[in-house]
Amino acid sequence: MTDTASSRDPSDPFWVRVRAALHGRRPERQPAYGTAAIARSIGIRPKLGSIIEEEMARGWQSAAGRHVSLSLLVIEIDRFQDYFTAYGKDAADDCTRALMKAIGSALPRETDRCLPMGAAGFVVVLPDLPALMARAMAARIAENVRHLGLAHKESHLGIVTISQGLAVTNPRGAYDRRFFEAGAEALKKAQRKGMGRLEGIDLRPALERRRKAA
Repeated sequence: MTDTASSRDPSDPFWVRVRAALHGRRPERQPAYGTAAIARSIGIRPKLGSIIEEEMARGWQSAAGRHVSLSLLVIEIDRFQDYFTAYGKDAADDCTRALMKAIGSALPRETDRCLPMGAAGFVVVLPDLPALMARAMAARIAENVRHLGLAHKESHLGIVTISQGLAVTNPRGAYDRRFFEAGAEALKKAQRKGMGRLEGIDLRPALERRRKAA
């Protein structure tokens, strides 16, 4: 009986063509949006971009120099990957721009800025803004976003919403990047509880205990 099995030598031109064809049929990897960028920040310290890093350091130094509190909002569009898939890139870009304006209109001072982070995230650094005022401002931001009424058929709420993480501290010394990670952790906590939520982490009590113990 004659052996008719085909050779599987990887250098054989036939198998080279097969591998090339299969590779061409593989779906393109979707970009990582939203939670992937922010949640992974816990523990691995991603690059935030020079503008955000500079804003964080500037806000920290301003608050430390005046001995006042520093608040930070880390914001993310809920289920943005699903929105992107359902509506496409142009609509996703329009959504991001609209939300950036909605967030910016709720900020209390002309010097406050809403900075984009990745495709679905935003960062707001707020020196000398007490925790209660920061929470009230976050509520206004969420209301502004809901008021836009942007349809989101993949969300059970039916419209685009955001999750927010709030961190508050009393800065001392050089800028500590763990402050951003606290805000990202608060956002992650909000997302675990659902959509359109705000969660906060107040670092001041622990800092005060450490200073008294020192």
